[in-house]
Amino acid sequence: MVPDTDPELAAEQGWLDAAYAHLTAMAARAADARAVTDRAVAQENTVDARIARFHLQRREAALRDVGGPLAFGRIRTEDAEQWYVGRRHVEDERSRPVVIDWRAPVAAAFYRATAVDPCGLTHRRRFVVEERRIVALLDEALDDPDSPAAGGLPDPLLAELERSRTGQMRDIVATIAAEQDEIIRAPLAELLVVQGGPGTGKTAVGLHRAAFLLFEHRTRLIDRRVLVVGPNPVFLRYIADVLPSLGETAVTQTTVAGLLAARFRVRATDTDEVTRLKGSPVMAEVVRAAVWARIGPLAGGLELRSGIYTVRLTEADLEQLQKTVQARRLPANQGRDVFRNLVLQEAWRRHSVRPGVDPGSEPIFTGGLRSDSRFKTALDKMWPTLSPAAVVAALMGSPKRLTEASAGLLSPADQKLLRRKGTPKVDDTPWTAADLPLLDEAQHLCAGVPATYGHVVVDEAQDLSAMALRMLARRTEGGSMTVLGDLAQATAVDAAGSWDAALDALTAAMDDGAAAQVRRTELTVGYRVPAAILDVANRLLPEAAPGVTPARSVRPGGDPPLVLAVSEADLAATVASEITALRQRVTSVAVVAADHRLDQLTAALAAAGASVGTVGTVGSAGLPGADAVAVLGPATAKGLEFDAVVVVEPAEIAALDNGLRHLYVAMTRAVQHLGIVHTQPLPAALTLDG
Repeated sequence: MVPDTDPELAAEQGWLDAAYAHLTAMAARAADARAVTDRAVAQENTVDARIARFHLQRREAALRDVGGPLAFGRIRTEDAEQWYVGRRHVEDERSRPVVIDWRAPVAAAFYRATAVDPCGLTHRRRFVVEERRIVALLDEALDDPDSPAAGGLPDPLLAELERSRTGQMRDIVATIAAEQDEIIRAPLAELLVVQGGPGTGKTAVGLHRAAFLLFEHRTRLIDRRVLVVGPNPVFLRYIADVLPSLGETAVTQTTVAGLLAARFRVRATDTDEVTRLKGSPVMAEVVRAAVWARIGPLAGGLELRSGIYTVRLTEADLEQLQKTVQARRLPANQGRDVFRNLVLQEAWRRHSVRPGVDPGSEPIFTGGLRSDSRFKTALDKMWPTLSPAAVVAALMGSPKRLTEASAGLLSPADQKLLRRKGTPKVDDTPWTAADLPLLDEAQHLCAGVPATYGHVVVDEAQDLSAMALRMLARRTEGGSMTVLGDLAQATAVDAAGSWDAALDALTAAMDDGAAAQVRRTELTVGYRVPAAILDVANRLLPEAAPGVTPARSVRPGGDPPLVLAVSEADLAATVASEITALRQRVTSVAVVAADHRLDQLTAALAAAGASVGTVGTVGSAGLPGADAVAVLGPATAKGLEFDAVVVVEPAEIAALDNGLRHLYVAMTRAVQHLGIVHTQPLPAALTLDG
């Protein structure tokens, strides 16, 4: 590290100050240009003027300083070219680059170069930046394999890993590791599945991949947008600032339920058995059968009348026309229009061969058929306009329809599980979370997908059912997806169960049954959880997830988990005492326990004077942060991170369905300190000493 009194540091600080000045000038030029278009819109209000203003408004917004270091290092190539790398492109008044965007191809070497493979570089300098001040420099001589700075973790990354968590995820643009960078820069035309343990940076990689793709394919994605799907609203609030901090706003962030929240209200819950059944891939075929069971020829055929003329189509004729339409794999409600036109065409074909029929009279003849109320009534019987909600509600509310749709697909016992009492109005149906993918499947079959995206990023995907994965696959164009998860943290009862099963569900729902290219990769290096904590949590994996490769931490040492065995009477008070002490040492703190314990622990912490938040009301921004203690169950804690975590009664967590995986999640949320308070014996896999 170069000390802060070094003249080189002063020179780099002068350069950084100048870079900020250039950014300010770029923003001013953009504002001036936008003002010109504002006047043009006010005076002319032409389409071209409005389009120009729209693009300039985007340009102006992209040049705002949204925090974080503008630049975090520079590189020198074998050709003696020198480039400063930062979070956005900055140029001078002559359009010469001052800072290159971290996503530019030339910047890849900044993240990937090592002494073994310098990627064409001879030198790399990293900055440690606080606010707008460079406080230290780290120089790496990449053309010297014996250089002490050419291997291991760079100081800026170590400093970032040791920094306190504030309750919101920060971008990692200055500290992306080589294995992460390879995933971030993967081609757009891929369905990429990323398996990674706690602290390997899966979430950050997924978000930075979204930012990279929006940079690399801006023309294609700026309007099509990128969809980011997280497990719950707390998680979405946790990651909310990452992409805006990178200057990207063409992103929709939501949950699986959020995609349908405006249309269907979840008001009920299913048993685990029913949830598991509704999430299974066979339900796609059941819903498909339920949709097409609504469509069929009229018994006895159809008599069509236009004026004084009559044409008759037999039941077999109608059935053949319907099969012709179904073979086109159109949404059913679009198929209805095609079927109607085919019926009219066939009626005209048969009428036109009669002697004396004027070939030019087709419009009059078919117009007469269209206006015949009897034809409209018949069409509604043969091919009704379908409501997705009505299809699914009737499927589960009518034993007859369920039996017909699930013949050869579901056992009588499974059919019985799906049945529920119907309601007078479809809008009154008590939908459950597990119903939503079924409703989306019906929507797809009846009317098509309401919106698609240029790329879809799915985090915590290990907990999604096959039906939920199908729902997301339909929303991507060309199979472009980034699917992130950790099978060791799969706790949902309806989870697909393996990446093979997940890929089967995803590709089955895509056009032509496959993505452009399917690839699987793995992140095995943990950057967040200290080795002393991760090594203990990994003891759960042989039983909890025997096929998963344990992550290894790059943060050696650290304090081992603090284990406190207490009586039931002292449990809550001990937790409150531990939290009070931790609040003096760290920024963000969480208590993780089985759900039935949360009220008891919240009350104890409140009595002890702690600022306590529960899910959805934690911290000033609704997040676990510096001004509150998060009290939450392991399922909600998934994907979050805190400076310190106290896990309460691990045996109760382990007793849940997939309990050891829930416990693994709970124990790997801490980045500095892990405490365990228990009255019951610890799970045997932990073998901890108190």
